[in-house]
Amino acid sequence: MTIAKGQYGPLVGAIDEGTSSTRFMVFSAATSKLIASHQAPIKQIYPKEGWVEQDPMQIMEAIRECISKTMEKLREMNIEPSDIAAIGVTNQRETVIMWDKLTGQPLHNAIVWLDMRTVSLLDELLEKIPNKNKNYFTPLCGLPLSPYFSATKIRWLLDNEPSIQLALSEGRCCVGTVDTWIIWNLTGGANGGVLVTDVTNASRTLLMNLLTLKWDPLLCKFFDIPMNLMPKICSSSEIYGLMAEGDLTGIPISGCVGDQHAALLGQSCLKEGQAKSTYGTGCFLLYNTGHNKVDSHHGLVTTIAYQLGKTKPVYALEGSVAVAGAAFNWLKDNVNIIEDVTEIENLADRVLHTGDVYFVPAFSGLYAPYWQADARGIICGITEDTQRGHIIRASMEAVCFQVRDILEAMHKDCGIPLTKLQVDGGMTCNNLLMQLQADLVGIPVVRPQMAETTALGAAMAAGNAAGVDVWDLEQTQGNADFFYPVILEEDRDNRYYKWKMAVKRSFGWDT
Repeated sequence: MTIAKGQYGPLVGAIDEGTSSTRFMVFSAATSKLIASHQAPIKQIYPKEGWVEQDPMQIMEAIRECISKTMEKLREMNIEPSDIAAIGVTNQRETVIMWDKLTGQPLHNAIVWLDMRTVSLLDELLEKIPNKNKNYFTPLCGLPLSPYFSATKIRWLLDNEPSIQLALSEGRCCVGTVDTWIIWNLTGGANGGVLVTDVTNASRTLLMNLLTLKWDPLLCKFFDIPMNLMPKICSSSEIYGLMAEGDLTGIPISGCVGDQHAALLGQSCLKEGQAKSTYGTGCFLLYNTGHNKVDSHHGLVTTIAYQLGKTKPVYALEGSVAVAGAAFNWLKDNVNIIEDVTEIENLADRVLHTGDVYFVPAFSGLYAPYWQADARGIICGITEDTQRGHIIRASMEAVCFQVRDILEAMHKDCGIPLTKLQVDGGMTCNNLLMQLQADLVGIPVVRPQMAETTALGAAMAAGNAAGVDVWDLEQTQGNADFFYPVILEEDRDNRYYKWKMAVKRSFGWDT
């Protein structure tokens, strides 16, 4: 295809659909510079305690708004939409949507990745497994049985929504993660939309075989999910279809990567042994293990890092933290300790330490490396001298300690300690948090000055497939800020020991 080259050279767009907002961003492939963008919020719905949903139609409305507004900004800069050579999609993972392929209407709200409604269903499934072993299927799919992943959400929808049962019996039912929903809609929807997912998103469902990169018959049978219901699995970088609407009609959608995997690409962690940590609603660490599928024995999950076209897939170990930035929102919305999350750094900096307070924000259980669905949040070490600054600072250290938990597990699984931790995500603008992270893990923390690494990774995947040959995937992403540890190892280890004590006290609360 002919690649247009305007004043910034070839441009690549990226849809970044997250848990709390949607963005459309346009990058210059020649410089990786962000040219224009627009952001719109996504509302979360809480029907019951522990249930988290979103309106799939609102997701598409937000995406269309973001694209339209970004096109307006480009035109104000005398840039035509035709200069955009390709579009990538990156998305919140594990979230499940079911819809009617004839009408294009959702059959239920999206069930979001952190939803916990399937805990009792998981207990029933574990009864079918020898010794109720949550890791029984990890050799196939790399994941423990958990409400976190998509398969239990799909099974719940099939069991509990009559409209879905009817649509399934009449052959009208479609199911997919958020990437599938987006691509299907933008390539035509009910009028010929393409039903696909990529290997990174599929590797988060509990249904894909990590070696064959196909839906696994044994796994689909265990969850009683018809294999013909599932979308086609593709690589992370190929032309899936063409935009069928708006200013970008005819432009290929050629990149599809789960958000954490996209950040790995955007951070240029393309070599075995490199790792990044993304700080958002949750916190996610990915460690590139190359073409080798490394099975974790210390509570991590094995996942596909990315696959660029017909090349061999690259694997990763991942550790997921359910509550990172969400803890700050809790301080604001639920207990009113702060008025705005932007206050956190200033308020925490007014105290020199946490006053020996430890906060475990296990609001809906703990993910890696504990996988304790019955854990609940606790605050330990409160005395009459405890101030709100101590609790705020303890919430920041909780993020850092959870990252250390995962890095310790990665070291045990791979045998090679990291020499630096590359970071991205909205929370990384907090300098105190980054310094605490360096102090509590004992290695330098590296923050790129180009912060939009998730969207950039999706754009890189899209440009790679669309023939944007000026984009060097091996390039480094410009300047970075470094945070070096400044506390003694003894202090670091003592604080981590008390953190582990607090974590143990959080187990077993939800009986």
